[in-house]
Amino acid sequence: MKVLVVGGGGREHALCWTLAASPLCHKLFCAPGNAGIAEDAECVPIAAEDIDGLLAFVNEEAIDYVVVGPEAPLVLGLVDRLTAAGVKSFGPTQAAAELEGSKGFTKDLCAKYGIPTGAYARFTEAEAAKDYVREQGAPIVVKADGLAAGKGVTVAMTEDEALAVIDAAMAEGAFGDAGAELVIEAYLDGEEASFFALVDGDFALPLAAAQDHKQVFDGDKGPNTGGMGAYSPAPVMTPALIEETMARIIRPTVAGMKAEGRPFKGVLFAGLMITAEGPQLIEYNVRFGDPECQVILMRLMSDLLPALIACSDGVLSSFDLRWYEEAALTVVMAAEGYPGSYQKGTAISGLETAEGNSDDIKIFHAGTKRDADGKLLANGGRVLGVTAIAPDIAEAQDRAYTVVDKVDWPQGFCRRDIGWRAVAREQKTAS
Repeated sequence: MKVLVVGGGGREHALCWTLAASPLCHKLFCAPGNAGIAEDAECVPIAAEDIDGLLAFVNEEAIDYVVVGPEAPLVLGLVDRLTAAGVKSFGPTQAAAELEGSKGFTKDLCAKYGIPTGAYARFTEAEAAKDYVREQGAPIVVKADGLAAGKGVTVAMTEDEALAVIDAAMAEGAFGDAGAELVIEAYLDGEEASFFALVDGDFALPLAAAQDHKQVFDGDKGPNTGGMGAYSPAPVMTPALIEETMARIIRPTVAGMKAEGRPFKGVLFAGLMITAEGPQLIEYNVRFGDPECQVILMRLMSDLLPALIACSDGVLSSFDLRWYEEAALTVVMAAEGYPGSYQKGTAISGLETAEGNSDDIKIFHAGTKRDADGKLLANGGRVLGVTAIAPDIAEAQDRAYTVVDKVDWPQGFCRRDIGWRAVAREQKTAS
């Protein structure tokens, strides 16, 4: 098969690395890709949101299957356009992608179908939103309704912080059109987890669970980012909690979307809060997480491509996936200043030496390019995902940071505590 992966980040590098190993894939393209992806696929300079350009390339190259990585082209209707052109693809339709495209839509769906989530209200007027915050008090969560590149959520610990976010979104346009409507919801107390399931419209197959670290600094301090690291498995997701999540959240969502005339096919990514009352949905994403995708695919034993095709064909119930028992952990190396302003074009070296020849280490590229002389340059905020697999999370953490310390990139930084919660749990269990 000729396969095209759409996107150019760390998630797409993990997808390309995995799909390139499939015996079904004889030619792999990625649009637009990055310097690391170029080692596994032929990169073509077409932006992920250039729907017309992607369709033209698919037709020109007679692509058999398209895997859509990021959320933006899904929300723009890329899968609908591919289907109309007679090309199979992995990902939800535009109508089904509304689960990520509008947080308000998802909360309304939860309310209608009894899916556990925090109490909420939707607002298009700043003063009404502020009145609600004053009425509810803090802590409280303020979310831009639309896509905001992972930065549209504020967990406000004080009323003043929440009011300032409302002004920033609605008066100052901090999140662009995504912040024209806000969803304000109850603060949920507990431990977060990232839960993934492949879905074929009717049937949902759970994948390995993961946990990520959204805040930029050690100790979960600072502003939210697209993710500074992740690990899998997530110890908090016991077999009983996995089944409860499937029964109370995933399966009702799949059934509800079908009942709404928006059948969901693709990967359903549930951001969960594990509370004293059980798992509650924080939000849905309609694509693999980044950096969760990196750790999940590092642990996957099975061929991913047939499972993705089964989602498209509606025959996923006949599939099962096998997983390595080992743990995987990813440390994101980001450009200084991220998630604020940062410099592009700084030089990175030492990756080959750092990665070595071990199958237990993989450096996924999230934001890189090469200059005319072949020198590797940073080309984004989150730039590298140093990933290690080991018998437990503590050892995976140690291996990953050993590699991080070998990367020569003075303008980069990372958190030094990825996996801390799981390591503490492992140490407590061992004692």
